[in-house]
Amino acid sequence: MGQKLVIVESPAKAKTIGKYLGKSYIVEASMGHVRDLPKSKLGVDIDNNYEPKYITIRGKGELLDKLKRKAKKSEQVLLATDPDREGEAISWHLANALKIDDNTKCRIEFNEITKNAIKNAIKAPRKINVNLVDAQQARRVLDRLVGYEISPILWKKIKWGLSAGRVQSVTLKMICEKEKAVQEFVSKEYWTVECELRKNEKKQNFIVQLISYKQKKIEIENEENCNEIIEKLKKGQFIVNEIKKSTKKRKQPLPFTTSTLQQEAYKRLNFSTKKTMSLAQQLYEGIDIKGHGSIGLITYMRTDSVRISKEAEEVAKEFIGNSFGKEYINQNNKVERKTKKNIQDAHEAIRPTYIKLVPEDIKESLKRDQYRLYKLIWERFIASQMETCILNTISVDINNGDYKLRCSGNSVKFDGFTKVYKPIEEKKTNKLPKLEEGENLVADKIDGKQHFTQPPARFSEATLVKILEENGIGRPSTYAPIISTLLDRKYVERERKTLIPTELGNIVNDILSKYFKQIVDVEFTAEMEKRLDLIEEGNGSWKKVVDEFFSPLRECIDTAEKEISKITIEDKVTDIKCDKCGRNMVIKHGRFGEFLACPGYPECKNTKPIVNELDVPCPKCGGKVLVRKSRKGTKFYGCSNYPKCDFVSWFEPVNKECPQCGSYMVKRYNKTKGEYIQCSNKECKYVEKNQN
Repeated sequence: MGQKLVIVESPAKAKTIGKYLGKSYIVEASMGHVRDLPKSKLGVDIDNNYEPKYITIRGKGELLDKLKRKAKKSEQVLLATDPDREGEAISWHLANALKIDDNTKCRIEFNEITKNAIKNAIKAPRKINVNLVDAQQARRVLDRLVGYEISPILWKKIKWGLSAGRVQSVTLKMICEKEKAVQEFVSKEYWTVECELRKNEKKQNFIVQLISYKQKKIEIENEENCNEIIEKLKKGQFIVNEIKKSTKKRKQPLPFTTSTLQQEAYKRLNFSTKKTMSLAQQLYEGIDIKGHGSIGLITYMRTDSVRISKEAEEVAKEFIGNSFGKEYINQNNKVERKTKKNIQDAHEAIRPTYIKLVPEDIKESLKRDQYRLYKLIWERFIASQMETCILNTISVDINNGDYKLRCSGNSVKFDGFTKVYKPIEEKKTNKLPKLEEGENLVADKIDGKQHFTQPPARFSEATLVKILEENGIGRPSTYAPIISTLLDRKYVERERKTLIPTELGNIVNDILSKYFKQIVDVEFTAEMEKRLDLIEEGNGSWKKVVDEFFSPLRECIDTAEKEISKITIEDKVTDIKCDKCGRNMVIKHGRFGEFLACPGYPECKNTKPIVNELDVPCPKCGGKVLVRKSRKGTKFYGCSNYPKCDFVSWFEPVNKECPQCGSYMVKRYNKTKGEYIQCSNKECKYVEKNQN
């Protein structure tokens, strides 16, 4: 009996799987795709029923020859690429390159890289699923037609290097429309009234909010109106009218899908979607764990299903019972969720492969961010199998004449899943004294607070992923690349964790919205995703779907070519003079970001980096503090006298010393507090509101 060849996509996965299979198997990595459409030309024969012209990817020839040699010597070849459309397509290309018969059962599939999963997959090889391959081919050809047919128009009319994309462009439109809504928003003033009350004999104060007048919701438009109400409340009596006590259930969260993992990692860990998927890939493929060797720590990370296997459920409940007590085990085995349109349910939810590998126990074997993501996935999964959290709630209505005020509070009756997975911090609730209906209360303070209505929130990466999923745009594997492409193309930029379209992004969106309405239409894009799903199910011809999409697009391309005028984006002129010719330098955009260039090019080729200088002396030597960027593009602050002075800060320093310890202060920002300044000394907790 000869050896069998197993081909996976990455060396990390090959190492992990090789450990389970032993000497009878050779495990090799294809390093991803081995064939693709050529980069230098369209690669799709439009006149020959959209036949794709695949070529060996540059640099993969030697690797492919090696795989061919090993395949010839092997008793059997098994293709173990990822369990999704793209993975199926890679297996199909490998089968073609290695001349494996179409009827051969050469494809194996597993959702997790564990010994049992690999052994079971080896025992049940199948034929390559042509429907999955066709769905992937349809997506690839559609994206190529949009990219290679529309992008050249943007090059001619705006500037070289721009791109249009079937899913990317509709996402850009959503970001542009959100920004337009923010800019057009007109803020309105309104006021609220808060009272600080107490029982006569006790000093325990609690806050109540004014909610209605004569049983109608109260709206206070200005300060004058607010002051009139306050005066009336001061003259009246605060009487407890009604006390409602009840219990409230807080449901356990569902295990992660790709989308919810990206959202939660962004909110809790501040990870970009790209970083989350990169780390998840590492956890899935395998990491050397002390005492265990190379093992896959999580199940496949591209999924839109919340389903989990019966085996995993039973192991989780056994672990919960042993670790926390039987009362913490979720007794309702049904997974409740809203039905979504594009759920494929092909894979399980994202969960740990070895539930008993507690994050703390393997922390030393993981890099910091690997540990943080694994901990998040592990805790979320365990929490999904635990009982609901039960809260005791109390709501108190207080009357003052025709005015009604209300306060509420809660306390934990049974912590349930929150013992493992704490909800993101909510508003603090009142600690209420024991109250009785009909008793009078004393007002120590009555305040009016001015507010202004806020514009709609811009998209963060998390909220954008959520809206893409809700609208059926893209698939789990595409969310991170979509956002990365928009940022790389300079169509969108990050500002305080939100995504804002650039001038270039708005111009590109305007052109696409005018001349290629279908491309940027949310419903049309979502409908196309459904049609790709139908191809996967064997219900449709991929070439017919492509033709129905591309035929009307051809007319739009011809019209755009004729009607769009050349658009010039003027370079921003600065007050910095060119050292060589005296002209005012302009800001240019290059591969590595913005830089200063002389507008006299090509006569004058002078360029220089942009140096942003803060009006703040260096806390160490008194030099100038400059805004710099790390190799990864992260902003930081350093001294102009480097390397003589090694001052560096990740947060923007301000020209103020901490009144408590004398260290320099830095600017900080979060959603709850807004902008504030804080002492840079980690041991000193001094914080104050930023007055600027």
